[in-house]
Amino acid sequence: MVALAIPTDAPLISGPPQGRWTYADWESLPDDDNRYEIIDGFLYRSTPPSYFHQWIIRRLDHSVGMPAEQQGLGFAATAPVGLLMPGGDPVQPDFVFVLKEHAEIINDRKIRGVPDVIVEVISPGSVAYDERVKLLAYAAAGVPEYGLIVPTERVVRLYKLDAPGRYAFPKTFTEGQSFSFGCLPELTVSVADLFAGSPDTTL
Repeated sequence: MVALAIPTDAPLISGPPQGRWTYADWESLPDDDNRYEIIDGFLYRSTPPSYFHQWIIRRLDHSVGMPAEQQGLGFAATAPVGLLMPGGDPVQPDFVFVLKEHAEIINDRKIRGVPDVIVEVISPGSVAYDERVKLLAYAAAGVPEYGLIVPTERVVRLYKLDAPGRYAFPKTFTEGQSFSFGCLPELTVSVADLFAGSPDTTL
């Protein structure tokens, strides 16, 4: 798989050349409030997200993650949380859900395997990364469902695998609609509720 976004050069971070980063290199990165991820040997760095970004993730966790845990259906996590995909690429998704029957992949401080759902909230600077690089990486890893929340458009796009390593064309849900994940069909989420009520909507 070829990375389609421009990887972060990260000039202030010492390490191997782009394309040669490993999990061991990732483990040695500084704890400086930035988010570091490695996909296909390329290091990506993002700065701390906005309040509104975090608000949306908290609302999603309130609507899906917490009820699912209370009902004994599985386990949710929000960033920062380390996820090691097949092949060893470490990423830190905004929201991750693991069904109860797959709980064994949660061990030794991280999620080590393929979760059942990953969701990313698109920030202005992460469009290409979330819509292209991560989409391809999550599909290749076999993540069954990938959700993209787009605050600028007030929509949610859900991708589902329709073949090994490939997502079908996404279904888009607007503010007047609700959605659910295939593995949690009883837990519906109002798109509007993800965005409503925040005192600041700056991204």
